[in-house]
Amino acid sequence: MAEPLRDTRWNLRIAGEADALVRQAATERRQNLTDFVIGAALIEAERVLADRTRFLLDDAAWAELAALLDQPVQTNPGLERLFSRPSVFVDEA
Repeated sequence: MAEPLRDTRWNLRIAGEADALVRQAATERRQNLTDFVIGAALIEAERVLADRTRFLLDDAAWAELAALLDQPVQTNPGLERLFSRPSVFVDEA
């Protein structure tokens, strides 16, 4: 399977100690530096964007989301048991 064409270049400057650390991590993962940095950046970008509170959807996606939200609530006995117990995070003393 052919790798997608990379058509954009990033030029970065990095401190020597950070460079050594990132290169060591890439070596441990048996990845070249470019693949390691891109992978790490993509993971962080997905994490940051997952916390968004505003989403832009096209009409079809909005209709699908609205249909899911309009479905009746389903009971979950396991969750009911869990939430009926005292919280482990609250000190009752």
